[in-house]
Amino acid sequence: MTNRSPQRSGFTLVELLVVIAIIGILVGLLLPAVQAAREAARRMSCSNNFKQIGLALHNYHSAYKNLPMNATGTYEWPGNRGGDYHNRFCLSWMVGILPFIEQQAMWDRISNPYNVNRDGSIRPPADVFPPMGPVPWNENYQPWLTQVPGYRCPSDPTESTPARVAFTNYAVCQGDAYFEGHHGGINWNGVPGTDGTWGDEAQARWARGVFRNHHFTKFRDILDGLSNTIAAGENIVDARERLAASTPYRDNTSNMALPPNHWEQFLDPDRPQYWDDSVASNATPGLDDPANHGRGRRWPDGRPQFSMFNTVRPPNSYSVYRNHGDFGYGSASSLHQGGAHILMADGAVVFMTDSIDAGDQNQVPYSNNDPNFGVRGAGRQSPYGLWGALGTKASKETIQEQLNQ
Repeated sequence: MTNRSPQRSGFTLVELLVVIAIIGILVGLLLPAVQAAREAARRMSCSNNFKQIGLALHNYHSAYKNLPMNATGTYEWPGNRGGDYHNRFCLSWMVGILPFIEQQAMWDRISNPYNVNRDGSIRPPADVFPPMGPVPWNENYQPWLTQVPGYRCPSDPTESTPARVAFTNYAVCQGDAYFEGHHGGINWNGVPGTDGTWGDEAQARWARGVFRNHHFTKFRDILDGLSNTIAAGENIVDARERLAASTPYRDNTSNMALPPNHWEQFLDPDRPQYWDDSVASNATPGLDDPANHGRGRRWPDGRPQFSMFNTVRPPNSYSVYRNHGDFGYGSASSLHQGGAHILMADGAVVFMTDSIDAGDQNQVPYSNNDPNFGVRGAGRQSPYGLWGALGTKASKETIQEQLNQ
């Protein structure tokens, strides 16, 4: 009878190492796919946010027969003691649609007197915040510090601190022109200007987009068709990292009468998404980089730097303003790969790529300051290609693209 050695069960060391190596390779292959799937989910969530905003705009129009006004609210009158007691007529469109995005409780807070400071202390009866709140940069008024979830893109990680006005990733479209667009011919006290250059009537010719500050727009005003006209777009919240799409350049040296590509010289040649290190911060000209001056950093503020964008530079390009709170142009932008969402006036959400035709970047935006055409630029088709054409509401451009395909 022969003796046999007992049979062993299990892996040899070599087999175990081979299995571990295979698992490592599979994990390495799988992780990028997981990250891509997560970003796809975030992008879809962002698109859903925008669809809800589009529904809100349409429901608002059904209720009031016009779209919400950007830069609206209350204004100063003699003896009302400053910015705690009015909002300087510059609340954003996002305040007005709160009841239409299931934020009725937030709207009730804002539309009624409010007597609580940020720290929870009670204000005396003579000093309560008025209906519609104080100026939108007031950091003692809790409703302005409250983040509305539907106004944030899930792909944007920048978060507000409890002491700052809350953020937004969505802005309405001012079109391809911006001359005097910060007040739209009506000053911050609600008084229409009569000046032949920047007054209410004179400035109307440059109100080429769906939204014009201090004015209502109706669907009937969008003569190019709701499906051919941009109502709103994404913007990245400024993380104060010199990102050109979100940290504005401030330039009051030329009254903005320069072609859109002029400021390309100030970008970092090695990282063109960023401003070059040689550009001075918080200077004129230079970067406008105080903590609450960046794009998207004040959701209730109706001034262009915070709640509007233009179809001048292509998506994910830079933003330039004459001064903080003044006129200029912002670019649509996002942290989604390759482009940004836009909301058409008919409520459709379209992902627009950075490579969209943006036309002649040597043409100064049409305005009284335009050295090529001057006031004769009014009524012309957009010089900024398909992108500019989508931003105008009544310039009769022919749109030959199927945007939703």
